[in-house]
Amino acid sequence: MTKYSLLLLICFLLLVGCNYPGGQEPQSDLSVDHLRQTLAANSLPTELSTAIIEPTQTTTPVNNEVEIIPTSSMTSISPLPTTILESNEQELRYRVHSGDTLKALASRFDVEPAQIRSDTPIPAEGFITLGQELIIPNQFMGFISLPPVLPDSEVVNSPTAAGFNTRTYLSGANGYLSSYRAKVGDLNLTGADIVELVSQEASINPVLLLALLEFRSGLVFGQPRDASVFKYPLGFNVLGWEGLHKELVIAATHLNTGYYGWREGRTTEIVFRDGKKERINPEMNAGSVAVQTLMGKLYSQQEWQQVLYGTEGLIETHQKMFGDPWARAKLVEPLFPDGVGQPAIEFPFAPGQRWSLTGGPHASWKTGSPRGALDIAPVTGEADCSVSYQWVTAPAGGVITRSLRNVVALDLDGDGYEQTGWVIIFLHIADQDRIQTGVFVNLDDPIGHPSCEGGTSTGTHVHIARKFNGEWIAAYGPLPMFLSGWEVQAGEKDYQGSLIKNGQSIIASPVGPRTSIIVR
Repeated sequence: MTKYSLLLLICFLLLVGCNYPGGQEPQSDLSVDHLRQTLAANSLPTELSTAIIEPTQTTTPVNNEVEIIPTSSMTSISPLPTTILESNEQELRYRVHSGDTLKALASRFDVEPAQIRSDTPIPAEGFITLGQELIIPNQFMGFISLPPVLPDSEVVNSPTAAGFNTRTYLSGANGYLSSYRAKVGDLNLTGADIVELVSQEASINPVLLLALLEFRSGLVFGQPRDASVFKYPLGFNVLGWEGLHKELVIAATHLNTGYYGWREGRTTEIVFRDGKKERINPEMNAGSVAVQTLMGKLYSQQEWQQVLYGTEGLIETHQKMFGDPWARAKLVEPLFPDGVGQPAIEFPFAPGQRWSLTGGPHASWKTGSPRGALDIAPVTGEADCSVSYQWVTAPAGGVITRSLRNVVALDLDGDGYEQTGWVIIFLHIADQDRIQTGVFVNLDDPIGHPSCEGGTSTGTHVHIARKFNGEWIAAYGPLPMFLSGWEVQAGEKDYQGSLIKNGQSIIASPVGPRTSIIVR
């Protein structure tokens, strides 16, 4: 990177209105390849609450919290139910997956939405009913015909990860990560802490992160084979992004890009390390696409199939470490039950106060996540980037499951698991007076003060996003965000958009004009 291009990158990052703990990143309209270059429900099911996952390479039981599926009962791949029911030269019949939308299916099958038919009405924006049969023109050819890799619930930080203890697992494995320590910001963290941090912040399943680390470098059960593994345990080799934490952040970013890109119909092909491309099988699930596209970044087209599906490949490594993921998925999927909807959520500030919608839908968490977040700021006349005297308040009742690095997670179902049900995520909550983990809150209880802390920001505000069963949820589309009855609508670009209610509009603007003012 030249000095001139580095200066341009720095200038760009200084203009970002809302960023995240762990360093600056490009916005979500930039590719993850650009990232590499510029950085050079619901309650936990009873069956899972008593299940155990433990290292299968040690004879010492390490955890009594999450069920091991015995290695002897593993199958090489447990595929999803068949979704192409029948086909001919003109058309095919497709059975809907959980989370499928008309727009995404049209993109995957390379047809227009109007060309997809069914005996049952198809919603234009919402989720299509699970298992509904669709008739789709059969004009799609030339895709990778391979089975799925992992269920969705094993890729996102879903109910299957609720109760999994990363620290206990690594202690039982007794490899390099069990004694690893490193600084992340101001925190001195263990290897388990770092895996959990990335898992929580990016909402990626910790079991998948551990399987990737073991497959790529052997650090879960073994020791580094050479000095390069200390710097780049996953092998991304991005200058300035060395170490376990930053390598995991890059992996999580790739996984989210593939996962939500497939969900929304933006990702339709795998781009391999050698630059070759392959169209993705339109029957594939989002979790499998996430892993397939990540491994495409790390391997050439010729290597990719063997390292993913072959003997001692990633799938086999994952199953040897944690048992059959498809058996666990049966306990919690579909992640989006038919009829799912957002519970009532109020604006996160007291009635009568004046706040401003400073940012419309943009990335929920770093590049790769969907446009699921809004930025709102108190109208107080305080200095830019001061810790505001105004309070961010609970938009609904629940329990605080995380309060760390200026992030607060509010679990609305109150079971204490961030992986289950609806969860509201707040960023830029100041250290001063920030609520602690484990506190039960009622509607309008204080959570903390908006600020610029926890990332790069051009002004005091709070960033609010939603998750359901571990998935980041876009602020518009199948499950639009409603705040005090105002519906979020997206603009053409990140940070653009509005709130709509009873024919009135509040328009997002970073400078806070009258048209952006919110009064609850």
